[in-house]
Amino acid sequence: MNMANTPKILENKIFLYLTEFFAGMSVMAVELGASRLLAPYFSSSQIVWTIIIGTIMIAMALGNIYGGRSADRDPDPGRLYTRILIAAVWIAAIPAVGKYIIVGISALLIFSVSSNFLIIAAFAACMVIFVFPLFLLGTVTPSLAKYSVGNLEESGKVVGTLGAFNTIGSIIGTFVPTFVTIPSVGTSITFLIFAGILLVLALLYFLSARKAGESKAADKGGAEGHGKRTDNVHIESGENAGSEGGEATGRNRSSRNRKKIPGTGKALMAVLCYLLCCVLGYSDSFAFWEGNLAYEGESVYNYLQVKENDRSVILSTNVLFGVQSIYMKEQGLTGMYYDYAMAAPLMVTEKAPEDCKVLILGMGTGTYAAQCRKYYGGMDIEGVEIDEKITALAREYFHLPEDVPVTTYDGRAFLNAVDEKYDVIMVDAYQDITIPFQMSSVEFFMLVKAHLAEDGVMVVNMNMRGREEGNINQYLADTISFVFRDVYTVDVAGSTNRELFASDNGAMPENFETKRQALEDGALYAMMERTAASMERYVPGEYLLTDDKAPVELLGMQVIDDLIGDEVAYYKRIYEERGLKGLLEAF
Repeated sequence: MNMANTPKILENKIFLYLTEFFAGMSVMAVELGASRLLAPYFSSSQIVWTIIIGTIMIAMALGNIYGGRSADRDPDPGRLYTRILIAAVWIAAIPAVGKYIIVGISALLIFSVSSNFLIIAAFAACMVIFVFPLFLLGTVTPSLAKYSVGNLEESGKVVGTLGAFNTIGSIIGTFVPTFVTIPSVGTSITFLIFAGILLVLALLYFLSARKAGESKAADKGGAEGHGKRTDNVHIESGENAGSEGGEATGRNRSSRNRKKIPGTGKALMAVLCYLLCCVLGYSDSFAFWEGNLAYEGESVYNYLQVKENDRSVILSTNVLFGVQSIYMKEQGLTGMYYDYAMAAPLMVTEKAPEDCKVLILGMGTGTYAAQCRKYYGGMDIEGVEIDEKITALAREYFHLPEDVPVTTYDGRAFLNAVDEKYDVIMVDAYQDITIPFQMSSVEFFMLVKAHLAEDGVMVVNMNMRGREEGNINQYLADTISFVFRDVYTVDVAGSTNRELFASDNGAMPENFETKRQALEDGALYAMMERTAASMERYVPGEYLLTDDKAPVELLGMQVIDDLIGDEVAYYKRIYEERGLKGLLEAF
């Protein structure tokens, strides 16, 4: 790089190192933002994370290759900072258009893909939304290495320093979005913040380059006569000699003239685009088609959505499907799996339901706790919920009693930390495809068993009832049967949920039947009668999940494919018979 023509800001390497630092920071921030942008639509499972990481690595690798070749071919820092400018605008546009692209891709693929929908749709969304800006950011490191290395003797030191700045930036770019920006201002603003950082970097360069250009022009004007004579000599020499060197000089001069697009013009356009994206992209709404949301926001762990109507209040952590908790305003039964799980306190030997001590792992907004309190009196209930924002919503919107304590912790970690025994332990930490593997293994259920009273009962909500042999629920039921002697299941009518009851007390059906007959509440009695009619003893197979091997995401994805296939089969038939017009009419 010719330092005589270099903007003053690049005369020392500090600005180049800062560019590397903020580029590394922005890459990680975009990666984490990508996970939050995709999670409400495709879940936050290991599968989705794998797709995000793989896609970003592809983009960065291609950027590294292109950046190195581009720097060798034309070592002009202006080209790099133009790429950073474009990346900044693209990242700023993600909050404004990203969710529409995701929904559009999903709508197209759902009718054409019969298997692995989540993988294909998430991969396609990542490719369209994130590859290009991260490809551009991938050009930063090789380009800066070209501009920074003055001689071979210092090349190792300079490249090592660049790598260190990139790594430190990446570390900060990992922690800041997760613990600061996303929980406090949301995913959309997080994208805008880091796009703004890249934009400022590029603006600083172009402003410095403009000053350097003005200074150079002033110097040239002061020696205009001499400059003209010199130019004439060169032109005459090139024309008279007809030499290859003269032609090369002419080509280089022509190339420089073609590149004299004002950097400040690019910067001004980028700033205007960024401001437009700030206006259009300032939205916390992922479910942009919803009009009756009581609350929509994000926590460290989840996208959160609260819907309210005349009858109920519903919590969902997924835009496209799923209900995680529900509160019935008339305080009756929900018609969902919580009602079936009410059978667990009736299965405990020699203990009235109101005297049972209950632990709920995956408290959510406390639907099960509220049900137990209403129908069984003042039960001793406590819950564990990893997301404290859900607990706050439970108190605000779902009327979770203040005297029901909720510990903000992982369910398994909680069991490892306490010595209490419980009569009923409900495991309800499974959510669409994001089944935590550490709460699905033999080792986990042995830990649950260790915290049950001698005649205690565990109830597990399994929310993806599959049809194929070796589905996720079969794995879970077989794993539980490996730990507990008696296992019974009940399919929840009108849903894909299945409730599983497990114990070593040997008398669950008898206890349940005796106590069910003594129920005085008519609605609860009828519900337990339906539960009894659907209850079956589970015959275990040999599918096991362990801490070492628990492919819950892949197993869950297989069931999701079946569920999606069932849901769209009706619309596929309409499309095949009546085309797009018929499909639009059906909606």
